[in-house]
Amino acid sequence: MDPDYLPFHPNPAKPTFVAPVGAVDAHCHVFGPAKTFPYAPERKYTPCDAPKEKLFELRDYLGFERNVIVQASCHGRNNDALVDALVTAGELARGVAVVSPNITDEELNVMDRAGVRAVRFNFVKRLVDSTPKEVFLGIAERIAKLGWHIVVYFEAPDLEDLKPFLKQLPTTVVVDHMGRPDVTKGVDHPDFQSFTSLLEENQNIWTKVSCPERLTVAGPPYKDVIPFARHLVQRFPDRVLWGTDWPHPNMKSHVPDEGVLADVIPHIAPTAELQQALLVDNPMRLYWGS
Repeated sequence: MDPDYLPFHPNPAKPTFVAPVGAVDAHCHVFGPAKTFPYAPERKYTPCDAPKEKLFELRDYLGFERNVIVQASCHGRNNDALVDALVTAGELARGVAVVSPNITDEELNVMDRAGVRAVRFNFVKRLVDSTPKEVFLGIAERIAKLGWHIVVYFEAPDLEDLKPFLKQLPTTVVVDHMGRPDVTKGVDHPDFQSFTSLLEENQNIWTKVSCPERLTVAGPPYKDVIPFARHLVQRFPDRVLWGTDWPHPNMKSHVPDEGVLADVIPHIAPTAELQQALLVDNPMRLYWGS
């Protein structure tokens, strides 16, 4: 583990929010354990181990039923830890992989059978080395044949350059963490309105209203981030997802409490109908086909 790495919260609060039956944590990770699933040599950070058992324990503690487990950059393109967690969870988890352009059809089929339903394209320069967009487009064409979709991770200053690429993608596209807006600028700022317009104009683009801990300036309970997430939930109720981002890789400011994060949900989705869509109907439709 890196000397400045912040391990996940050892004793999160029990949320007061009660999630609807069948709720899905649609953005979380597993790391290692390194002795079994070594971290990628090209990684930009080394986390603490955060194995599947701890993830599933947190799922139950928060009152959720299912997980969507996302491959993080510390494991590179080796999805063994992800697949192992999916196989263990069975129907209670689905996965988002990171793959190389030379992956074989059989390897894709193995991941499909395990529960992978998407690939992730990471454009955050401090986390991964640059990959030509043509490579991503080639991968996109292949995974579209499996019925998978694409998850993209980028930061707000890169949105305008990425828009033409995002519009070329042949599948549903899920944008991580609201495109990482600068929350000091406000919901009405042209930067965030540009992201909102992207969703308005492209019905295949969804977003995760997650990670207030990464976007906040004020800190917990993340009141400065709530207006952004609430705006998207209310405007695009059938194209939003939520997740804990456990174990919060590469956080620098503080150790997030997952109970506090769960208690943000009723502030961004203030009605039972919006909560049902955000936590159950949308992820079940996208990842379980139901």
